[in-house]
Amino acid sequence: MFSSAPSPGEAWNLVVAGGGPAGFMAAIAAAEAGLARVLLLESTPEPLGKVLISGGGRCNVTHACWDPRELVGHYPRGGRALRGPFSRFAAGDAVAWFDDHGLELVEEADGRLFPRSNRSSSVIQALRQAALRAGVELRTHTALLAAEPISAGGFALQVRRAAAAVGQRQEQCLQTVRLVLATGSHPSGRRLAQSLGHGLVPTVPSLFTLALRPNPLQALAGVSQNPVGLELELPPDAVPLPPGCPSRFRQEGPLLITHWGFSGPAVLRLTAFGARALHHVGYRACLRLDWSGGRSQAELEELFAVCRRDHARRQLATARPWRELSRRLWLHLLEQQGVDPQSRWADWPGRQQRAVIAALRACTYAVAGRGPFGEEFVTAGGVPLGEVNLATMESRRLPGLHLVGELLDVDGITGGFNFQHCWTSGWLAGQAASAALA
Repeated sequence: MFSSAPSPGEAWNLVVAGGGPAGFMAAIAAAEAGLARVLLLESTPEPLGKVLISGGGRCNVTHACWDPRELVGHYPRGGRALRGPFSRFAAGDAVAWFDDHGLELVEEADGRLFPRSNRSSSVIQALRQAALRAGVELRTHTALLAAEPISAGGFALQVRRAAAAVGQRQEQCLQTVRLVLATGSHPSGRRLAQSLGHGLVPTVPSLFTLALRPNPLQALAGVSQNPVGLELELPPDAVPLPPGCPSRFRQEGPLLITHWGFSGPAVLRLTAFGARALHHVGYRACLRLDWSGGRSQAELEELFAVCRRDHARRQLATARPWRELSRRLWLHLLEQQGVDPQSRWADWPGRQQRAVIAALRACTYAVAGRGPFGEEFVTAGGVPLGEVNLATMESRRLPGLHLVGELLDVDGITGGFNFQHCWTSGWLAGQAASAALA
């Protein structure tokens, strides 16, 4: 396969392909466990690019979900299979690990954990310094092109390293005893995994926003409402879904109205769990929203009765039934039901009140596709978990090969869960690689 044999000076105990969160954790964990000659390859000029841009530049490192049994419920793909790995290295372990490496994490009200500095650069600095102290050699501008098992054990690797001069590239061969693929969702990593004997679950977008065409709420762009109940139902005349795939998905939480449709944490969770089904039907579905946040008919009628009693002489436009209800959304719902917002609560006919209550409890919108930023988040799919020993992240098909992070068919909802899987799988792979060569 390779044009030349690897030189003796380029023999490594462990090569990690991919300088993202999972790759850095794997390399550091192996080196800190005592493994010498650990090489980390990153094809871009700067490693940890996803860490840098995540969380709006703050980096949501993990989530304050301490029980592995609860933690696995935040992964649409992976689920129960991750309980074992999380029992060895979960959110609490990640917090302690970063604290030991000089980075304090702070919990926000919704459970997300960020660096105290509120800067993702602090996370990058902690990881790079940890790798340097542990003796990991980092090579940027260096991509793994091919890997081939050696009959005596280990792997021959072909890499391409960009020279300092623009446009100059140099290919070379390396040799390693153990190999970790931590290439994220990049197609090159999936091709490498396939070349080494692994199957692939087809990848589809996950954690994306929803587009409405036309968008009847476009004038409300920027309005945020919490909580909102969401129920996504696939069209009954759609292509038959794969066995075991549900046709209805529910979530509740914060929702943001955008120029194209809907975004916000509740929408991202909804699309994460419905990712494969939505892809299967071409992202066409019916979305029902409960703007009341789960209030019953009786509860809403009581709120309206209180307003009629306490705000009888006030206009509907200036007295909402509850404070957290967006004024712009309230006015929109009134107008949609033909109600004059200048009417007084005391003069409002019961028939119109019942219509507005019904609209608060259930509005239906036609989903016509993904929003414009859909593919910037996460993909579902990758190497099937059944092909990996999840205690060590080692391939069941090729000894000495470990697969971690987004390369696997694992994805979590928003809130730090995808990074947590990277820390866990990388740590397990690094520990296992070191133990195997002890």
